[in-house]
Amino acid sequence: MKLKTLFTTALTALLTACGHVDVEHYAQEKPVLEMSSFFNGTIDAWGMFQKRSGEVARRFHVEIQANWSSPDEGTLDEHFTYSDGEKQRRVWTLKRQSDGTWQGTADDVVGVATGRIAGNALRWTYVLRLPVDGKEYLVNFDDWMWQMDDQSMMNRSTMSKFGFDLGEVTLFFRKRVAGSPS
Repeated sequence: MKLKTLFTTALTALLTACGHVDVEHYAQEKPVLEMSSFFNGTIDAWGMFQKRSGEVARRFHVEIQANWSSPDEGTLDEHFTYSDGEKQRRVWTLKRQSDGTWQGTADDVVGVATGRIAGNALRWTYVLRLPVDGKEYLVNFDDWMWQMDDQSMMNRSTMSKFGFDLGEVTLFFRKRVAGSPS
């Protein structure tokens, strides 16, 4: 009986892993995402984390200050404010590679995040150190972003550990227009 359960679990994880869309599927979508153009200046984002049951466990706002030393190298300084008042900061350093892919690093990212862009879509994959109730967990992120227009972007990330979904993060990004309130 235990062998059958183990086999079923492994097969489910394998089939789930094979069901992903490749970022190239979005190659013809517009507007074409240019990292240094969209992520430039001040950007606001509103998001939530949903447990795998669908329950919204956390809501948050992020203010992002994005700066570029060249079109191929930039920094995203993210300031999170959660609905319970907790604050957090993450600073991403982004670099375009010679093959057109992107790499990103941040203090709470294990190793290097890797990203590919096609059309309006960006797919990042990385491992994040996630603090929960005084403990730290390493979780895998499959992070998708789609530029909707010149000012807005949607983001959906799935979090997993050992091949099992833990939940999803959904975000909406909006570039701040000069003179508009935060």
